[in-house]
Amino acid sequence: MTIYRGPHPSIEIPRTPLAEFVLAGSAARGDRAALIDSISGRTISYAQLPGLVDRVASALARRGLTKGDVCAIFSPNTPEYAILVLAIARLGAIVTTANPMCTRDDLIKQFNDSRPRMLFTSPALGATALEAIAGSTPKSAGVALFSFGTMTGATPFDALVEEPGTPPSVTIDSDEVVALPYSSGTTGLPKGVMLTHRNLVANILQTDGAGHLRDGRDTLICFLPFFHIYGLVVTMLLGLRSGATLVVMPRFDLERYLDLVERHRATMLHVVPPIVLALAKSAAAGGRDFSSVRKLFSGAAPLGADVIGQCTARVGCILQQGYGLTETSPASHVTPEDPAAIKAGSIGRPVANTECRVVDPATGVDVASGQDGEIWIRGPQVMKGYLNCPEATQATVDAGGWLHTGDIGHADADGDFFIVDRLKELIKYKGLQIAPAELEAVLLSHPAVADAAVVPQKDEDAGEIPHAFVVLKAPATADELMAFLAQRVTPYKKIRRLDFIDAIPKSPSGKILRRLLRDRAVL
Repeated sequence: MTIYRGPHPSIEIPRTPLAEFVLAGSAARGDRAALIDSISGRTISYAQLPGLVDRVASALARRGLTKGDVCAIFSPNTPEYAILVLAIARLGAIVTTANPMCTRDDLIKQFNDSRPRMLFTSPALGATALEAIAGSTPKSAGVALFSFGTMTGATPFDALVEEPGTPPSVTIDSDEVVALPYSSGTTGLPKGVMLTHRNLVANILQTDGAGHLRDGRDTLICFLPFFHIYGLVVTMLLGLRSGATLVVMPRFDLERYLDLVERHRATMLHVVPPIVLALAKSAAAGGRDFSSVRKLFSGAAPLGADVIGQCTARVGCILQQGYGLTETSPASHVTPEDPAAIKAGSIGRPVANTECRVVDPATGVDVASGQDGEIWIRGPQVMKGYLNCPEATQATVDAGGWLHTGDIGHADADGDFFIVDRLKELIKYKGLQIAPAELEAVLLSHPAVADAAVVPQKDEDAGEIPHAFVVLKAPATADELMAFLAQRVTPYKKIRRLDFIDAIPKSPSGKILRRLLRDRAVL
């Protein structure tokens, strides 16, 4: 067995609950801005933050939220999002986050699985939220509805903040679940990823130990969605723990984003590959003042060396890459800050307290340095498991505690890692996961479709797009089928290309031979 470790010294991970850990230095930071609403300019200072969290936690407790209960957030980014996450954690409850682009059916699946007691949304998403509550199994338990703004039938978030009170004292074990984001994992349909207080505290320390933020001196423009593990942990929670100022954007717009970078003198840009591409090539980014930016940090999907070079030349700073999964809270690897030490195409080395192996997926035997195999990860950031999915949990995290990532890659002689392919079937569209099985199920529900398969197709802007291959049993056009699917899934999951085929290639056991279809997709 060959185990790889990174250059970072081992760190002690405290048994401190998440909210207490994140807020530990807040009072001492006084009037420094913690959260700024990018639209109104409304500011919450670090001195105010713990009191706001306690008020909301107290109000939620009075309304019946107790330890172990699930609270759902279905909303774009807002400063209140961060306060709410910490208030839920403060009570020993669990937060499950939902993409604002989710459809009614998406939400129903998540609610039926996670059984939230409370749901927080925004007025713009209220109709979808109400439809999901009405259509989900937990409706008989009476899901309490709250809104970040004025909305008929919902309690406004501001009402919680206005109520004085002290939250109840709750004993929280660090191995208890605090976050339940949904991910498709190595394969299949979305599953609730059970992340504990210890998982998130560990990963905040691990990421910061790789030289991420400077204590109390950074300003971040937070457009990365807080529902996603990258936005939730690496920007929101680590940012607040480190005393950064978080300028919160509800949605991304390149011109607006660049304006905020200049106006607030942002020091570090958390980005994803499509934004790196825009910074490298968009005319809108030309002539902008990036003099305050000391570093870019990209995650969620791989980046090509050419794009990195173009982007860093234009912005005038280094770009670090991070690698990880929702199941690893998320970070497991980070490239160095020294540009001379960054190898083109590498995801870097493991973060502190993290072990990695490269294993032949067919034999389970470790491969030699430089040879490709499946990346396995073990460390304190590895999830507790998938909610209500013991078989999927056992297939992903083995008895030795090794998480089988489903990503194929290798480690070179220096211990730097490279990802070359994915064993798993997920499609990564702009860093968001799309499960082919979900799209195939929708296509197969169309009366004209006899069989279907969906594979990723490389795309410069999005990274990958869903490309469907369909066998017909009755007349239908590609546009008709793509429109049929688009009405039934979240917008980013839409099929971008559809081709007809005589038969879907399959193995003797019936498994779709996706590699053959991926080869056809590039033609």
